[in-house]
Amino acid sequence: MERHGIGRLISAAGGSADGITATIGDLGAEAVAAAAIGEWLHRADLPPGPEATVHLRLRYGTTTIRYGVETGPAGVTYRPHSDGDEPTVAPDVSLTQDLTEVARSLFGPRGTQTSASRVIRWGHLEDPTAFDRPLPTYDVVRRLVDALDRPYAIGLAELCVRYGSDKWGHHTYPRRYEQHFDHLRDQPLTILEIGVGGFGDQGRGGASLEVWRRYFPRALVYGLDIVDKSHLSAGRVTVLQGDQSSPTDLARVLEVTGKPDIVIDDGSHVSPHLLASFAYLFPHLRDGGLYVMEDLQTSYWPFFGGRASTYTDPATSLGFLKTLIDGLHHEDIVGRAPAATDPDIGGLHFYHNLAFIEKEHNLDGGAPSWIPRGVRQAAQVSG
Repeated sequence: MERHGIGRLISAAGGSADGITATIGDLGAEAVAAAAIGEWLHRADLPPGPEATVHLRLRYGTTTIRYGVETGPAGVTYRPHSDGDEPTVAPDVSLTQDLTEVARSLFGPRGTQTSASRVIRWGHLEDPTAFDRPLPTYDVVRRLVDALDRPYAIGLAELCVRYGSDKWGHHTYPRRYEQHFDHLRDQPLTILEIGVGGFGDQGRGGASLEVWRRYFPRALVYGLDIVDKSHLSAGRVTVLQGDQSSPTDLARVLEVTGKPDIVIDDGSHVSPHLLASFAYLFPHLRDGGLYVMEDLQTSYWPFFGGRASTYTDPATSLGFLKTLIDGLHHEDIVGRAPAATDPDIGGLHFYHNLAFIEKEHNLDGGAPSWIPRGVRQAAQVSG
């Protein structure tokens, strides 16, 4: 299913039961089922292991859409079963559930996950020996059920380890991200991350994009890299090619993404590149959005356009961010030249190698005009 369709499904999953039922009808139950199954299995993280067969049956009105899932030492495969095509051999287990319920559990906000229509049928109940040992299907179905019922249970550090993102390990970013992102997890967001990973190797990268896809179950996630890594696009993840310092390329990116809610700059870490990206993208960030810059230690390294001994140079990433602190108080500073970002930055948060910039209106008004702002005279000091 293309991005617009997934976006519609995410929006509908946060609304009424009638609304999501109608949206599934508009998009096509088969197409929605295909998107849901792909998302579902991605979240289930079924590992290689003993062979097991699971039949998934998604009901929509009088229609039942069938999929077969096979797990084994080589991994997981799945395919749809058309009428008359379903295998005659009984599966190890079948799981039946309404498609609207599955879609809402996958793409809806916290608290909307339900299993009222779910029916699980085990295929081994007539075998007495099956009760003497754990069967591989138990863990497979447990993972499938958890993927629907507990989409917000997994933490960010665990996801980073699972997908191989360097945001955890050498860096300890997850706790800071969770401070700022946790309340947004169940929102329908657009996220843009600059830098897909893997450096110049076209076959590597995408770990952080998979982390964001899992951490934000209702988000459309976009990655931007100077190397073409579009083959990493899958499900709610879309990878675009472009130069983060090129306004022309960034304009093309926004034509695809629309206004992002979150921008994360984990790109080249070269100060002029970070500043060019911020200058173009921040005005297009949605109000209430967050702009994040990673690996700011490069601001002190000349190789990345930093300064080894001058810490306030606005041509470096951290030197520039320090000017934004003054901008927070722009209505109280006398004689300071205004900056374009002054009215639109409501908060700044600095951590080790990491900064969060909050986009919100910063026009509360300065202190009353009758409060003195000049140099205090000696008599005033002694008094």
